[in-house]
This record gives sequence, structure tokens and C-alpha cells, in this order.
Amino acid sequence: MLYPVGGKAMNNKKMSRRDFIKSSVLTGSALLTATAVPVHAVNLLPGQEENKNYLAINDDLLKGVCDIHLHAAPDSRDRSCNEYGFMQDAMRAGYRAVMFKSNDFSCHDRAYIIRQMLPGAGCFGSFCMNRVHGDKVNVFAARKAIETSGGLCRCIWMPTLDASYHYRREGRREEGISVLDDSGQVLPEVVQVMEICAEANIIFATGHASPEESITLARKAHEVGVRKFVVTHANSHFWTMTKDQIKLCIELGAYIEYCYLPCLWGEGSGMPQYKRQSIKEFADFVCINAERSFISTDLGQAVMLHPIEGMRHCIKGLLELCVPQRSIDLLVRHNPAWLLGLNN
Repeated sequence: MLYPVGGKAMNNKKMSRRDFIKSSVLTGSALLTATAVPVHAVNLLPGQEENKNYLAINDDLLKGVCDIHLHAAPDSRDRSCNEYGFMQDAMRAGYRAVMFKSNDFSCHDRAYIIRQMLPGAGCFGSFCMNRVHGDKVNVFAARKAIETSGGLCRCIWMPTLDASYHYRREGRREEGISVLDDSGQVLPEVVQVMEICAEANIIFATGHASPEESITLARKAHEVGVRKFVVTHANSHFWTMTKDQIKLCIELGAYIEYCYLPCLWGEGSGMPQYKRQSIKEFADFVCINAERSFISTDLGQAVMLHPIEGMRHCIKGLLELCVPQRSIDLLVRHNPAWLLGLNN
């Protein structure tokens, strides 16, 4: 007769008591190893290994920082870090708050879980109106995002990677998701989302709308009464706005977002297809009106600098250009905190 032990068969040869005990211990150990999760594995769950070599230290340069536009795993694109691990790093570095952005998935629900695991974490999420939620701006999805447990969805972005303007600039044949109708008026579903954001007092962001579309959205948001209207990455790639366009949006009540990512991409980087922006050009943008602007990193791409290192790099660069400390505080601390609802 054959007896299965530990997945292998043994013959019916008589076993000594010592052999039997030895075999039983080895088998039990194998089973225990296969099923038990050691205590130290809490920080080694799948997807967290990206963060193990990043050493975030408490840094006066980063104390109180709020980065409200960055990307992390889980996502549909490769990321340099995951949300839980990044939040741990951010807290060690002295950040006040973080708002994650995923182009395809919600992250405000995960922020709720992260807060349970990390008491005191200033973790928030947002929601993008891309194709995964339908072929047009989805009002129902926006409402449900606001109603999610914890109230941690602090921004509804208009279409980003699936925006009509983005598709046109990339030469794609498909129809992207529009925010304006053929006559240049803001679509009814977009107005409804503005109203939802106004009622909840959270951010309504332009996403990847064109500069001209962003101005039209700013005008409508002003009519609707959106207090936290944001023009997204006004210094980046084919969304770059002129100084006059930026000033007009501010007059209409907008806050302007400037992303540090363009200062890092370009030749010699992991994103060489884009033209790099100098720190001086970046500083010229952020100083147009620091009272109504903020800086985010827009980092998290697997091939780029870690977002915390990017934020440190940004602040040092601005200080070296003698940008006033008060302006820097407005751009990376006070204004993004207010937009998140922390200083209301």
C-alpha cells in the first residue's frame, strides 16, 4: 500500500518511530510554510516591493507639503510606487496630504482603506471621467464617487487620456469624450458634474481639455458657483496656456495647476519624446499669481523620478532661483490644502 505524505508516496516498508516523527515534522513544516503569512510580510505584500529601496526621511523642505496630482499602483499603467507604500513614505517625509489620481480607476475608495491601515494619513482620492466609465461624462458615476464611504473623493477630473482634444492632438481616429458641444457650449452632463462638485465643495478639474476649452469651462463654472475650479497642468505639453489665458481663468475664479513633470522629462529621461521645461520657465509660470496657483508633481511613472524626490527637487530649484518662501508655501502647502478642504 502507498500512503501520500507531503505530496509524495511512501512504500509500506516498516518505519521506525524516529523516522515517523521526522517525516511528520517535515510535512507539517511544509504545510505551515505554504499557508501561513509571517508577521514581517505585512510590509511585503504583492505590489509593495517597488517602495522597499526608497528611503524617505523627515525633511524640513517637505514638511506640510500637499501633492494633489500623482499616480501610483494599482493602475492600468506601470507605476514607480504603490499607494499604500507611497503614503508611508510621504508621512515619514513630513507631507501633510496626498491626493492620488488614476486615469482609469477610482482611488478614493482605496484611500478609505489606507486610512484604516495608517491612522493620521492625509490620504485622498479623485475620479477621472474617462472611457472606462462610458463614452461621455458620467454624472451618475460622479455622484456615486462623492457618496463613497469616508467622503475622500476630493476632485472630479474631466476626461484626461480619453479627452477629445487629447485624441485630436495625438492624431487618433476615434472620437474622444467631449466637454463642449458642436456650438462650443458646455455639455449638460458636464454642467451637472459642476453642480455636484459645487454642492460637495470639492475640486472640478479640466483634465486634458484644450486651453480654449478650459476658459469656456472656467466661465461656466463661475456661473454655476464652483468654488474650487482647477485648470489642469497649464504649463505642460499641448495644454500649455499663455500668460493672458491664465490670467483670464484666474479672473473667472480658477486655480491654476503647474506640474513639475515637464522639468524632468525630455532627452536623457525615461520620457524622451517630450520637450523639457527649464526650472526658470517653470518658475515664471508659478509666479504669475501664486495666490491662485499650486504645484503638483504629476509623477509616478515607472520610468521617472519618485514623486517625493521630485517634489524635493522642485522646491530646491525654486529656492535657488530666489522664489520667495511665502510663494512656495502657497504653491505646495496652503493652496492645495485649501482645495482638499483642509483649511476651509
